Amino acid sequence: MKILFLTYDGLTDPLGQSQVLTYLTGLSKRGYSITIVSSEKKSAANSMSEIRQLLVNHNITWHSIQYTKYPQVLSTLYDCFKLLFLCRKLCRKEKFDIVHCRSYIPALIGIHLKKRFGLKFIFDMRGFFADERIDGRIWKQNRLLNRVLYKFFKRREERFLEVADYTICLTQRARKEIHSWRIIPGQPIPIRVIPCCADINQFDPQRFSDNEKKALRQKNGILESDFLLMYSGAIGTWYMLEEMFDFFKRLLLKSDAKFLFITYDEPENILRVARQKKIDESLIRIVRAKHSEVPSLISICDLSVFFIKPLYSKIASSPAKQGELMSMGIPIVCNSNIGDSDSIIKEAEGGMIIRSFTDIDYDYVVGNIPELLLKSKAKIRNTALHYFSLERGVQNYHEVYQELGKGN
Repeated sequence: MKILFLTYDGLTDPLGQSQVLTYLTGLSKRGYSITIVSSEKKSAANSMSEIRQLLVNHNITWHSIQYTKYPQVLSTLYDCFKLLFLCRKLCRKEKFDIVHCRSYIPALIGIHLKKRFGLKFIFDMRGFFADERIDGRIWKQNRLLNRVLYKFFKRREERFLEVADYTICLTQRARKEIHSWRIIPGQPIPIRVIPCCADINQFDPQRFSDNEKKALRQKNGILESDFLLMYSGAIGTWYMLEEMFDFFKRLLLKSDAKFLFITYDEPENILRVARQKKIDESLIRIVRAKHSEVPSLISICDLSVFFIKPLYSKIASSPAKQGELMSMGIPIVCNSNIGDSDSIIKEAEGGMIIRSFTDIDYDYVVGNIPELLLKSKAKIRNTALHYFSLERGVQNYHEVYQELGKGN
């Protein structure tokens, strides 16, 4: 079976490596002939050769366009034309069975390829794209163009769901919400929930000895007696850095703690907020790490935190970091109403949920940390294996491909 996989995220991006490459290399081992078309940033040119070699080793073909950033809207339109031209060219040369589109921009191409070349179309929606742009104030509604864009993508969203041979979403809450829209009256849309998965073989606490962890702490200026809070990933539009620092301040009242950030974000953007919160910069550690280095850094931490703006669109979100953290047996403090995160954490007894961003809530969590740290790390990891195992994610995609292949 030949798969054409379209993504507007670059394979050289951290997200492309953790949430695209890992699935597709796993699927290639199951005998699928995979061709990837992606959009790559010019600044990532140096790392493309490493990715290309990985794909060659897995017999995966890779084509890319150069991502265009400016001017806004017009640049994306230009990229869409480049993607469409390239994909039409590939479809004339190869007889693909399925076009698998990761999110809404590639789906604009995929729906055309379905009609023009008769391919089965998978709408891998990831999140509620248009609503995210409203919630994140990226498309501010005081501008006519932004209102037009929102209405356009909401109409396209309905069309994608109506026409797709299969839809993939990240959370059970998103699936329930989509079915409530009644897009095809009397006929349920075929949807499978596949959250952001993690490579449990890489994110395995057994890989790291006590001596290795002790040495890594020393390397980063973290004392053996320090309680280490951590945050992993980009800060971006959704993550509530100020509130996470507010929580850290309450933690500092009870323990000698440091806060580790594993991120590609500019350190000054993080330290500026720390200074605003009157937190000593010496208590902050900011590390830029390759995805392969993240598990070892997680292994030295005691507790993780992520607060995400609890907006409507976030019911469709599955934080990639959650599977990685839980696979390592690390307890999580996060807020409610983010996809399925809180229900999974409760099931694992693997953390605590913040209901409101107040000192009262923070103090309650801090007061329960000693008890939280006594919870079974094995249970946290086993729950992660059930929900977030990469092998399980690959199996889910395999089953979708097989189901669509039956009609050929």
